[in-house]
Amino acid sequence: MDSDPRGRHHGAVPLAADQLTAAARNAWAISPLGPGVEQYDGLPATVVSDEPHQRLTRFDRTTPATAERPVLLVPPLAVSARCFDLRPGQSLAAHLVDAGRATYLIDYGRISFADRAMGFETWIDQILPNAIHAVLADHGEGHGVGVDLVGWSLGGTISLLTAAAHPDLPIASLTAFGTPIDYSRVPAVRPLIAADRLLGSRAVTAPTAVLGGVPRHLVRASYRAMAPKRELTKAVHLARNILDTETLARTSAIDSFIGAMPGYPGRAYHQIHTRLMARNELASGTVRLGRGREIHLADIAARVLLVGSATDNIANGPAVEAGTDVVPGARYAAADGLSHLGLVAGPRAAEQSWPHLDRFLGDSGAEPSAVPAGDRAGR
Repeated sequence: MDSDPRGRHHGAVPLAADQLTAAARNAWAISPLGPGVEQYDGLPATVVSDEPHQRLTRFDRTTPATAERPVLLVPPLAVSARCFDLRPGQSLAAHLVDAGRATYLIDYGRISFADRAMGFETWIDQILPNAIHAVLADHGEGHGVGVDLVGWSLGGTISLLTAAAHPDLPIASLTAFGTPIDYSRVPAVRPLIAADRLLGSRAVTAPTAVLGGVPRHLVRASYRAMAPKRELTKAVHLARNILDTETLARTSAIDSFIGAMPGYPGRAYHQIHTRLMARNELASGTVRLGRGREIHLADIAARVLLVGSATDNIANGPAVEAGTDVVPGARYAAADGLSHLGLVAGPRAAEQSWPHLDRFLGDSGAEPSAVPAGDRAGR
C-alpha cells in the first residue's frame, strides 16, 4: 500500500469498509428475514408420475445416458428428498447425472395425521415397487436389467426390506448409506431401548399413537439434538465465517434441509421403535411386520453395498457394517470422518463416500476399495 508523509496508509480504510459491507450483507442474508446467501432451486427435473406419497421425478439430461441401468434415489421417512440434491457441489443426484446415469427420485411429500396408518408395508408393497416399475417403463427395460437403488438412512432400510419381501422385483443392486442394522450399537438409541424395557413399548409409543405419529417440529428438534455441538456453536461459527460465503451457504443449506423435514406416520414410527430399535430385528435378519408376516434379509437377491462412517452420530460404522452378517454377499465400505448427512450430501462426500458407489455401480464383481486408514486419520 502507498503511504503519505503523515503515515496514513491509502487503501486500508476502503478495505475495511468493504469487509464491513460484506459482513452486513451476509448477516442480513442469513437472518430469518433475509433472502439467504445462495438461491438453489435444485436440478431441473421432469415429473414421471405423481400419486399421493409417491411422486417420481427424473433429473433432466442434456445428453443421453451412457449407463445401461437407471438409478432410483430412495430418501428416508420424515426427511426432505432434497437430501440427494442439497446444493451445488453437494448433490449426489448431480454427480450421478454427470456420470452418465439416468437418475430418478421418489418423494413421499408431506405426512399428516391422516397418514397415521401408513407403515413399512405401504412402502415395501406399494410405493417402492410402483416406483421401480415406473422407472423401468420410463427408461425402457431394453436398456438394461433392473434398477440400481440408492438409499440413505431409513431409505436404505426401506430398500432392503423391499428387496427381501419381493426378491422377484427387478432390482439390480442396492446401496445403503448410513443405514443402521444393529441398533444396539447406536449410542443415541440406547436410552429409548432402556425406556422400552422398563416401561414397555405400549407406554413409550403412547404419545405418538395419540398424535398419529411424530410431528414434523419434533422430528426437526430431534435431528438437531443428534448434533448438539453444531447447534451450540452455530452462532459463533456463523460469526467467525461471516465473510466466507461458501461456508455460510453450506450451513444455511443444512438449516433449510432440517426445516423442511416432514413427520413420521404413526404406524411406521411404532414399527421403527418396536421392531428395529427395541427388538433389534434387522440385526437378527428377520423383521416381523403385522400378524404372521416375516421378512427375511437372507432372501435378498440383489447385490448390496453398505456405506458407513465411524463418526456418524445417528448410524455409526459398526451398526451399518453389521448388515454384512445378515444380507447375503453384502459388502461394507468405510467413509470415516463424515456425518450422517455428510455421507450423501457433505462437502467431502465427493472424495470419501460417492467413489464407493461409483465403483460398486461400475464393477459387478470387484470389492469396493476402502479408504486407507492413513487417509481417514485426522479427517
